[in-house]
Amino acid sequence: MKTEVKKLDNGKKQISVSISGDVVKNKFEEVFGLIAKEAKVPGFRAGKVPRDILEKNFASHAHEQVLKDLIPDLYNKALEKEAIDAVDLPEISDVKLDRAAISFTATVEVQPEIKLKEYKGIAISYKKLEVTPDDVKRSLDSFKESRKIETIDDTLARSLGFPSLVDLEKSLERQLLVQKENAQRQKIEQDLVDAVSKGVEFILPQSLVTKHLQELVNQTKTDLMMKGVSREKIEEHEKDLIKDLEPQARTQVKTYMILSAIAKKESIPHDDHMPRHVIEFLFKNATWSQE
Repeated sequence: MKTEVKKLDNGKKQISVSISGDVVKNKFEEVFGLIAKEAKVPGFRAGKVPRDILEKNFASHAHEQVLKDLIPDLYNKALEKEAIDAVDLPEISDVKLDRAAISFTATVEVQPEIKLKEYKGIAISYKKLEVTPDDVKRSLDSFKESRKIETIDDTLARSLGFPSLVDLEKSLERQLLVQKENAQRQKIEQDLVDAVSKGVEFILPQSLVTKHLQELVNQTKTDLMMKGVSREKIEEHEKDLIKDLEPQARTQVKTYMILSAIAKKESIPHDDHMPRHVIEFLFKNATWSQE
């Protein structure tokens, strides 16, 4: 198999692939063999149709099937041979096939080269968290307003499943502390992502951006419908929705690709939980200081 790779300007590569000889000949023989078993031609029993009749009646079908079988296989072998990391399906063009040779051109977006910054030892500051009596009071006041309650006492606490008002307040204190811890954790994780992303520039594969943008648009449309917005109203503003969400899609794809590059470098499993694994890795390897 001969391959030739040309680098294009838009984050794509063009791969010319050609092969001749037994690979193509044997594939035609295999395809005609399968056709012979199933072909129905007047005057002949199944499996007994002469080859020249098969060639006359099923040449186009055989040609199409050979292409379907060979192109994906040869394309994948070309990627492996040239060590090309494709990020989407290719555009196939310039296909030529005869009984002894096949050639085609595949244009594909490739994984961009990402020059990572130092991602170990990122400086992160954190606060010692505590819940004050005022925090608890504000939470109780909010509860009073939402339930339109005049006084909060032991009787109300017992109706909510607590032995006393003191126990209710202790439970609120624990809940508020967990909320503060979660909020701080989310901020720290975002700070870590921002730190590894800052100043790292590369060409984003447009196919990935387009796919993710469509996912965001679909999710937003679903959310709007759940809130009672009519389908007609949503469709009317879909172009604005796409425009508004595109920066978010580009940022999220960029972040994912940077985290993916770190995962590859650190041999972190590249599964559905990869972003979470990488953030945990960054978290454990950060340099911590208390404010």
